[in-house]
Amino acid sequence: MIFKKKSYERRVSLKQDVVDSISSYCKIKHPNESILILKGKSKKGNITIDGLVIPPFSHTGPTFAGFPHSFLPFDMSYVGIVHSHPSGSAEPSLTDLHNFFGLVSIIVQHPYGDDDIFAWDSKGNSIPLEII
Repeated sequence: MIFKKKSYERRVSLKQDVVDSISSYCKIKHPNESILILKGKSKKGNITIDGLVIPPFSHTGPTFAGFPHSFLPFDMSYVGIVHSHPSGSAEPSLTDLHNFFGLVSIIVQHPYGDDDIFAWDSKGNSIPLEII
């Protein structure tokens, strides 16, 4: 294997102000799901999230949240999405996995506190998350 890529274990670091913004947005949208795009950087498996974007033309309801990807401007700082689960479960659904975007998917379960935020990869495996 000439071009073997080095494998890194992923970790997610969320800035506290981003966590506060996510929690506020989820509470405003409740009882519907909410969805936001995560902005940040990825280096050697560590994904640092320092910003959010409200996706254009997003649509939400009590059991779904999405947006058309074709309307997004090209931006290399998009690292994933965050959405809420008002039902109280942070497990990714099959639909969540089929609509995976970026490097990480963060799910926030009701009641949307700091301990209710979980990160997942595209296969549904948990990724360690820390708030910085």
